[in-house]
Amino acid sequence: MNKKTLLLLGFIILKFVLQYSLISADYDLQRDEYLHLDQARHLAWGYQSVPPFTSWISYLIYLLGNSVFWVKFFPALFGALTIVVVWKAIEEMKGSLFALVLGGTCVFFSALLRLNTLYQPNSFDVLCWTTFYFVLIKYINTENIKWLFVGATVFAFGFLNKYNISFLIIGLIPAFVATKQRKIFTQPKLYVALVLGLLLILPNLLWQYNNKFPVIHHLKELADTQLVNVDRFEFLKSQLLFFIGSFFVILSGWLALLLYKPFQKYRLFFWSIIFTLVVFMYFKAKDYYAIGLYPIYISFGSVYLAEQLKEGWKRYLQPVLILLPILLFIPMYKAFFPNKSPEYIVNHAKAYQKFGLLRWEDGKDHLLPQDFADMLGWKELAIKVDSVAATLPDLEHTLILCDNYGQAGAINYYTTNKKVVAHSFNADYINWLPLDKEIKDVILVKEDDDDDKGRSREIPIFDTVYLAGKRINKYAREPEISIYVLRGAKIDISKRIKVEMEEKKNYK
Repeated sequence: MNKKTLLLLGFIILKFVLQYSLISADYDLQRDEYLHLDQARHLAWGYQSVPPFTSWISYLIYLLGNSVFWVKFFPALFGALTIVVVWKAIEEMKGSLFALVLGGTCVFFSALLRLNTLYQPNSFDVLCWTTFYFVLIKYINTENIKWLFVGATVFAFGFLNKYNISFLIIGLIPAFVATKQRKIFTQPKLYVALVLGLLLILPNLLWQYNNKFPVIHHLKELADTQLVNVDRFEFLKSQLLFFIGSFFVILSGWLALLLYKPFQKYRLFFWSIIFTLVVFMYFKAKDYYAIGLYPIYISFGSVYLAEQLKEGWKRYLQPVLILLPILLFIPMYKAFFPNKSPEYIVNHAKAYQKFGLLRWEDGKDHLLPQDFADMLGWKELAIKVDSVAATLPDLEHTLILCDNYGQAGAINYYTTNKKVVAHSFNADYINWLPLDKEIKDVILVKEDDDDDKGRSREIPIFDTVYLAGKRINKYAREPEISIYVLRGAKIDISKRIKVEMEEKKNYK
């Protein structure tokens, strides 16, 4: 095993060790993680929230025991593989050992550390962006048509993971047109590769069609409730913070694509980042959607700077460039990760506020960062629901109905009672409701801002309605959750569920 391989292996091992140490035991899993894990029980070619790839990984996690270790393993793996792809891109461009170490360090000590703490499609999304760009470099260097087919396959898996990768193509097309690489459009095999990519994603497209394109509703809801609060200046500011320790490397790589003669054949990458960022800003995308853009530019920057700093006094700048991402990561480590208790964060709010971390998707500041608040109170909720369920005589004919997917997913993940299965009309759970189940009793899990705390809507339908318990956690995203019991249904609840489900689907 040579020195380069040993160094790369060292980066990978350190990546896994650090990822597992970035989350305090004070926190549970995050709201979205529960939904993704529950998809393993309902495998399909698509979901309202995401394409199917995440459910495949969730099923693998389920087979491995469904423990937190495996939940956190896969985002860490995808982050480690991103480092590997950047490393291979640098080798492809004949980068030196210093270039490899610089590139690995810059990717390692970046926003990917935070992104890779959560089991969401984002980690694999960044890996797919980086891999697609690497494949494009391989094609430019060799003009071997096999890379067109590899690229189509990478794009297809990226698309089946998160539709966000479509922005990569939107940004690349005008970049090709603006450079000599436009000759790719005259390559007949390109269109064969496009057909391959289309065939790979076709099952998901058919699922979207058969389900009346829920992705369109999801995007509209996202635009109305979250993207409306996105500030374009803040978007650009966040791009700097994501890779602040390697910003100079990224900028050097971007400019080198325009000015450095050996990079002339890669010039389309100069235009690609511009076009892609413009599109993201036009649609007021969330800032982290663009993270996948940058790792490949670290490759270009590392190779270019290694060449410029290899002789004379400039060699002494090499360790400075390697230390810079590490040193600038230290303040990020103190604020950007859930490695401190909620009480500590509240008592040191200014340190988090100056980075804008307390600002949620509603545009307002709160006690904790939104992701952190979304990792609190879930296990406690499941325990309380279990205790309420234990008081009912017939769980086989009891429906647990939650306000949202976070509540339902958390109850299903943490419950110790195999008869307890939570449902909701929210997100993907609307397609998993037990329509053929005879329901006599209902456990209703409601948010604290529910507009009918007296349960006047349910009282005429059941013999008995009472508040059975509450989960209160002032630091959680849902500070107060009420648990009601509805006993002795007077009507066919399954029929009522079908009607309400159709109403909600038609409304969407």
